[in-house]
Amino acid sequence: MNNRLIASSALASVLALGLLGQANAADEKAKEKCFGIAKAGQNDCANLSGSHSCAGQSKVDAGADEWKYVAKGTCKSMGGKTADEAKKK
Repeated sequence: MNNRLIASSALASVLALGLLGQANAADEKAKEKCFGIAKAGQNDCANLSGSHSCAGQSKVDAGADEWKYVAKGTCKSMGGKTADEAKKK
């Protein structure tokens, strides 16, 4: 009985992780990187200049090379730029 409980719990965990992975992939497709809108310490990942490689390490508000994920199609209305536009500056 105990082995059966462990096996069913393990199977449920694997199935749940699979569903979460699919939801995360779909969520990423509905978002885009928006440069120049992140507040200090609230960027989502590495910046364009390569001075850091982790989320939450931006030092200034609205740094041109810092980005956040936003809903696709909303970046321009927030005053942000795409990666290509940010690289040109």
